[in-house]
Amino acid sequence: MGPTLLNHRKLLVVDDEPTNLRILKLMLQDDYQLVFAKSGDEAIRLVGSERPDLVLMDVMMPGMTGFEACKHIKADPATAKVPVIFVTALKDEVDEATGFECGGVDYITKPLSPAIVMARVRNHLSLVQADELKSTRLQIIQKLGRAAEYKDNETGMHVMRMSHYSRLLALAHGFPDNMAEDLLNAAPMHDIGKIGIADHILLKPGKLTPEEFAIMQRHPQIGAEILGESDAPILQLARSVALHHHEKWDGSGYPFGLAGKEIPVEARIVAIADVFDALTSERPYKKAWTVEAALELLQEQSGKHFDPELVQTFWGIIPEVLRIKAQFADT
Repeated sequence: MGPTLLNHRKLLVVDDEPTNLRILKLMLQDDYQLVFAKSGDEAIRLVGSERPDLVLMDVMMPGMTGFEACKHIKADPATAKVPVIFVTALKDEVDEATGFECGGVDYITKPLSPAIVMARVRNHLSLVQADELKSTRLQIIQKLGRAAEYKDNETGMHVMRMSHYSRLLALAHGFPDNMAEDLLNAAPMHDIGKIGIADHILLKPGKLTPEEFAIMQRHPQIGAEILGESDAPILQLARSVALHHHEKWDGSGYPFGLAGKEIPVEARIVAIADVFDALTSERPYKKAWTVEAALELLQEQSGKHFDPELVQTFWGIIPEVLRIKAQFADT
């Protein structure tokens, strides 16, 4: 087999029997980088120093068992995500549930079948690759959010706070955990379209002229164009938030003049989180409002600017909101 991406993957093979190590070496050496250990203690040390992508761990070893070694690997945050596949002989009395409780992801039984070993290893490495892709995508999204901050007058802490407020409000409104987490990571994209607005308008200290405000109002659509169409849920949320976070409940917002529940719920959530934090934060051109004054404004604008149900829900999570506000305070 010629060089592939698989050759860059490193496997740690752990077994106290040299014969088993040789068998696994013959099966895997053409496709992966291999590191070997003959004990649980050595395996723990090598996982820390070699950072393998996957571990094939014998269960029954003298001294420390594979289960115990796996517990140590999973207890260290630096190595906890490394998948461990247990290898055990059919004659061994092994409680498989214990292995999964220790953090193992699969079992392979001896005598070893090359086809089964290769299939299990490939499957679990593909899951690792999917996790890495998700992590990389998330980092890119976060960096895009930072790009918008550099263009605007906002601070990084503002984006952190309003994103966490959005997650809290989404959860309180009934979002499942994974969708609320996606909104946390999509919310920083709400003003990405400001990248396309000229500095003399975006950074103007005084009031915008009607012509300048009309240009400013294009930033939601510019943001949607930047984010484009995607099959990734987090990017779909980000595009929706960017496009609709200036719509108002009574239909007086922009860019489309949507009203009520025509406005996607994620955008209605971000609108409240964004305005609340903007009001309660100090800027070069204004003093911070008190929390009480900001809440009064939200209440006054309930049914006008904001979804009244979401405003009511936001009032109910104020203790958690204040904890986030303190945690990510501007320095």
